[in-house]
Amino acid sequence: APSAAGTGTGEVPDVEATALVPAPVPAPDDRLAEGTRVRREVLGDAHVDRALAAADDFTGDFQDYVTRAAWGEVWTRPGLDRRMRSVATLTALTARGHYDDIAHHTRAALRNGLTPDEIKEVLLHAAVYCGVPAAGAAFAVAGRTIREELGPRRE
Repeated sequence: APSAAGTGTGEVPDVEATALVPAPVPAPDDRLAEGTRVRREVLGDAHVDRALAAADDFTGDFQDYVTRAAWGEVWTRPGLDRRMRSVATLTALTARGHYDDIAHHTRAALRNGLTPDEIKEVLLHAAVYCGVPAAGAAFAVAGRTIREELGPRRE
């Protein structure tokens, strides 16, 4: 008997069965290599070198995890470009109060093509949803970082 949908046989058509098979997962070494490449492109060699140099027997596995998961899996997905990922990251870091990371990711946002005015708009938008105190602290860190990277702004 044919095993097509709607036949009432309860059988899954072969086409549907093969659609349920998950796509192959990249090998861990591939995710690490790709994650390292993307992490360096986004955060810069100096930041990544410092993070890896500071890793020891206790924190090395964590650095490996961050590189594979965040940079090798999430930042490499095709659904958002790096500019949008930077917008999402700055907003999330503001919401959680991770101000040291806001400095790193402000640099990354600039590297990913966001302008200082766009970063300002992201943080103004975050103020509405994350709170004025959190956004105020993020503005202080991002402003200082932008001045360090680009020099004082002239209006």
